[in-house]
Amino acid sequence: MSDKKGQLVVVGTGLRTVGQMTVEAIAWIKRADVVLYVVGDPVAEEMIHSLGKEVISLQTLYSESKRRIDTYDGMVEEILRHVRDGKTVCGVFYGHPGVFVYPSHIAVAQAKAEGFEAVMLPGISAEDCLFADLGVDPATTGCSSYEATDFLFHKRPCDPASSMVLWQIGILGNEGYNQGGQYDTPMMPLLVAKLRMFYPPGHEVSVYEAATQPGCEPIIHRIPLEALVQAPLNAASTLYIPPASTSPEDQWAVSQAAAMSGGS
Repeated sequence: MSDKKGQLVVVGTGLRTVGQMTVEAIAWIKRADVVLYVVGDPVAEEMIHSLGKEVISLQTLYSESKRRIDTYDGMVEEILRHVRDGKTVCGVFYGHPGVFVYPSHIAVAQAKAEGFEAVMLPGISAEDCLFADLGVDPATTGCSSYEATDFLFHKRPCDPASSMVLWQIGILGNEGYNQGGQYDTPMMPLLVAKLRMFYPPGHEVSVYEAATQPGCEPIIHRIPLEALVQAPLNAASTLYIPPASTSPEDQWAVSQAAAMSGGS
């Protein structure tokens, strides 16, 4: 290993690289000895290559014959290999580097465990774009956020008086990788059946895909919940479910607050 102590900085490109990559992220890409990246569009890829000294794509580790988790573990090992060589390494990931990016979290944690300096910087995620494009304020009624397959197979809380975001709806039940981004989703009727326990069949939901290029519009399909089975989906699709009811007041808390106010 080199006498120079390794360092890892993980950054994100945002969903639309032009305009959403932070000044801080750009500075680290320029400063790093080596940049390793996974991005979703050629504009981001070209920009990273124009900024970095030594630039390596981690996308070559994907294979349709491998589970995604095995690919992610390979990415972690490749990132850490350069850190262990004593280099300042910048890992660049699509969107927010800490939102649905397994290898970024593991790489940072492992680097720290091995005594290296490691940090993750924030970026703009699909959820951030969703709130802006759909005009949703998550603070108004509250908002739960789950990965779609995780929600299907676990007893996650679902409050129909609050909004909900289901990530990766277009790869529901899939553990592999598809080069074209189109996956079979035979479990979709099962997910719709589970959601029907909380929402009426005609409840309007939004299948959302953030814009990734300047001048392009986001893709938004507003459909009744029961039509989700036939909806066009891909790996970038996110499902937004607005509230279907209002939340009743907690009379106990209201009365306790009133008593406290009266006694002050």
